[in-house]
Amino acid sequence: MKRFVPSLLASAVAFSSLEAMAAADLVLFNAKVFTAEAGQPRAQAIAVEDGKILQVGSDSAILALADADTQRIDLGGKVLMPGMIDTHSHPIMGALASLRANLYDEVKPLAELEQWIIEQDAAGTARLGDIVVISGVSSAYWQHSRELAKRFNQGRWANQPLVLDGIDGHTGWANNAMLQRVGIDAKLVKSLAAKEASFIEHDADLTPTGFLSETGWDRVRGQLPKPSAELMLKAAHEAVRVNLQVGVTAWMDAAANGGGEQSLFEMRPTTKDLGVLPLYRQLAEQGELNVHVAALLLAHPQSKPDDLKVQANVMQQFQGVPNLTFPGIKVFADGVLEFPGQTAAVIDPYNNSQQQGQLLIDPQGFGKLIAATEQRGWITHIHAVGDRAVRESLNAIEYARSLKPAPVPHSISHLQLVNPKEFARFKELGVIASMQLLWATAESYTEELVKPYVSAFTYRYQYPARSLHKAGATIAGASDWPVSSPNPWNAIAQASTRTGPLGVLNSAESIDRETMFYAYTINAAKALRLEQQIGSLAPGKQADLIVLDRDVFKVSDAELFDTQVLQTWFAGKPVYQAPASAEVAKAQ
Repeated sequence: MKRFVPSLLASAVAFSSLEAMAAADLVLFNAKVFTAEAGQPRAQAIAVEDGKILQVGSDSAILALADADTQRIDLGGKVLMPGMIDTHSHPIMGALASLRANLYDEVKPLAELEQWIIEQDAAGTARLGDIVVISGVSSAYWQHSRELAKRFNQGRWANQPLVLDGIDGHTGWANNAMLQRVGIDAKLVKSLAAKEASFIEHDADLTPTGFLSETGWDRVRGQLPKPSAELMLKAAHEAVRVNLQVGVTAWMDAAANGGGEQSLFEMRPTTKDLGVLPLYRQLAEQGELNVHVAALLLAHPQSKPDDLKVQANVMQQFQGVPNLTFPGIKVFADGVLEFPGQTAAVIDPYNNSQQQGQLLIDPQGFGKLIAATEQRGWITHIHAVGDRAVRESLNAIEYARSLKPAPVPHSISHLQLVNPKEFARFKELGVIASMQLLWATAESYTEELVKPYVSAFTYRYQYPARSLHKAGATIAGASDWPVSSPNPWNAIAQASTRTGPLGVLNSAESIDRETMFYAYTINAAKALRLEQQIGSLAPGKQADLIVLDRDVFKVSDAELFDTQVLQTWFAGKPVYQAPASAEVAKAQ
């Protein structure tokens, strides 16, 4: 027996060595490789076999794994990174909005706006049924709701329903013809509880002005004609195409079962609320879901643990769809911060109204819901904009930790305001900070629609990325497309500069680009609960790769903002190549 055991060990060692030396299908070399692996962040080359990373290392070590059948690609010193990962997005809805009349947050004088809408309608891009619907409308218009009413409730618009769909997803405006169609009038406002009535802006006589938020906005959004199945499938294809073009190979769909007639923000889902999930399955069946989709299912903010059986049933209907996973649920804790909406839940009251916004979750019961998701092996992903919503979300997670000390990677997204008392709690509780740092800019949203209405102390802590990072929080990158661009390079550069048309938004909260590279790779993979499969270039992980047109470690922030992806690979297969980059990567 003494001789038998060493023989077995020797055989095992020999087998593992042969396995390590197996010829690669693909070798990419002569590159500047960012691995997102803490112990080996930089390398020169990688080897891929059967769609997975075989080895990462020097050119000589990796080329030694090639044989006559290996595809060799000389990257000529280009940067090679893991595919980018977006931890909060609505890609199919974002793509759908891009296929229709869309203002993309541009603010036009009202006369120009009207002419632009007329032109879009004439071009055939503005209508859903007989309703003129404009997407991507800036929140800056809402403080002028009565001026909008004067222009769009007369003449050609007197009997023509018109809807301005806010880019933030929480607000919008409708003219009288549309309000009448969906039954929003003074009588309705009078019948509502104060909270619900506050979501329908109205004059002293209770007449609606047309501006709507949260569930008030849902009363219009839920009644819009549904796009055709053909257009929705086109949007699904476009969602994949656009993300691959900017290097995003995985995302968290933050409301995958939304989109029906129910209230989005306080949705009580049923097993029939499937949202965009059938589209993901259709793409997968066509072999065109060349991304990882981590689908979150909406739950009512005040759900009880037993209510989660609905989401479990929906998840079961889509089990086994390739590249589609279900990490857990998404909950709205509050709304938006900008005037006149001001539905984000804040600690210090808004200066103008002396109100604290709307906390949608029940502080007494939310912890029990989070604990129930953990019992099912799920995470909870929370929309929290205001500092009070952030605090109560952390309190609920703290309750779950009291029952089960081991951290679960729950995440809180947006984090526009965070009180300093909460910074350290993210690390303590293992909560991931999912941040849209493209929003960290001095512009009308932060300077004109927020600053006058919150305390100076509160204003200092808008999008506090550096403070959270210094306190040990795990920062993960996110876009919230279509609220803003899905391009991660824009957000990574913005996180550093925090500059905008109206100056700099608290430079003390800027965060360096390398930290953001991790935010969009391994940290984001943790939020999707896919860190064992993707998020870094390590042996055994899927070969999701991007090749860039510039050295993102050395260029200026301005140049970083405009980074272009030359190639995107998914599971070791090329799925995107920039039109002008055919000569960049040479197969040998």
